[in-house]
Amino acid sequence: MFITVGLRLGVENYYHYFEQFGLLNKTGVDLPGEAGTIMHKMEDMKAVELATVSFGQSFQITPIQLATTASSIINGGNRITPHFAVKTSDRKGTEIEKFSYPVTEHIVSKDTSATMRMILEQVVENGSGKNGYVEGARVGGKTATSQTLPRGSGRYIASFLGFAPADDPQVLALCIIHNPQGVYYGGQVAAPVVRQLFENILPYLGKMDYN
Repeated sequence: MFITVGLRLGVENYYHYFEQFGLLNKTGVDLPGEAGTIMHKMEDMKAVELATVSFGQSFQITPIQLATTASSIINGGNRITPHFAVKTSDRKGTEIEKFSYPVTEHIVSKDTSATMRMILEQVVENGSGKNGYVEGARVGGKTATSQTLPRGSGRYIASFLGFAPADDPQVLALCIIHNPQGVYYGGQVAAPVVRQLFENILPYLGKMDYN
């Protein structure tokens, strides 16, 4: 299915969406040494390259890039610059400076964002992300399992990206496991890690409902 969609879009449109989602640039996170995306040049992409990119292989993005882009898709369409620093204060706690960061709006429409939240919640409710389910909470997420080079080496990267509450996201977590031993599917080995994080985080946010 992913290959079919990619080929229907074509190289030019695919690149357009990569750019629209901010995947061709660095996120601008306030940490030194951020790496950039490794992607085929548009003029070098043919049918085979487009097909492999369409199902998530033969290019590389950083975890912070993935989390930032996923956040913009589920938060209503706003790409927020990831950051750690919020403000500076003196010893007495008096605020000296409050930091602001760029926000790119309309990455996707609000309707599309709502649809994606609904679909991704079903991944956890009924699909491959069941191990990310947290009792008393609405969780959305996406599993991923990819091969590492050289192909056929039997080495994989398993991952799960989850967010909660699914109807009003407040927290997002990404677990990536390189070369898992034995079972290597993201829904089996990475989703439980995110579930444990949410089981500890969501009660503090008051986002659990056991009724």
